[in-house]
Amino acid sequence: MPTKTADPSAPSHVLDSPARASLLGAHARFAESVGEVLRYHPDVSVFAALPPDPGEQDWRDAAKLLGPGGVLPTAGDERTPPPGWEQVLRIPGVQMVDENVLTALEPEAVHLGPADVPDMLALVEHAKPGPFLRRTVELGTYLGIRREGRLVAMAGERLHPPGWTEISAVCTHADFRGQGLATRLIRAVAHGIRERGETPFLHTAADNTNAIRLYEELGFRLRRTVVFAGYRVPVES
Repeated sequence: MPTKTADPSAPSHVLDSPARASLLGAHARFAESVGEVLRYHPDVSVFAALPPDPGEQDWRDAAKLLGPGGVLPTAGDERTPPPGWEQVLRIPGVQMVDENVLTALEPEAVHLGPADVPDMLALVEHAKPGPFLRRTVELGTYLGIRREGRLVAMAGERLHPPGWTEISAVCTHADFRGQGLATRLIRAVAHGIRERGETPFLHTAADNTNAIRLYEELGFRLRRTVVFAGYRVPVES
């Protein structure tokens, strides 16, 4: 059985701020910080994390970490920034957790690594599953399916709070959709997560109804709604 750090329905849980929990734990080697504000190295991931209930000093630390005109990307609850900050991104989303996912190895899947990054970036540019950078592959296991040498589908691991691993970058080239490749890769990535005694979870946009339907059919359930937001640091005059 997967090991959970706490009931995900609890009012306070690592999944409430998974990027922060990851940067303070399994992904500490990728972390940059000023005060209590954390972010991933810019080549690895776009995510940053404020502390719970951030105060004025935390916003000043975020401005120092990101620099004038930089953008603080967050995922979770919406924030109210100080005057001068501008919200430049707002995407309603959902967070879903493994309730009864049927996992399975995928014989056709290949492990993807640094040598595969150009192909991965090309697939992401085509399918647009969300942010994926040149070092994102270092965050965890990424699996892909190739046809005649061409990378046509992939899925992998991103955020890694204690006891949990996020499935991310799920995408299939348009020429190969409808063949169940994404389903097979999700099950395979989830299998590896379960083998470590951890529990899979994932995020998607709230209006991505097709993806949400697929995830529910696979055995994920809605845990909470979230907002993917971006706040621009004031540019000093």
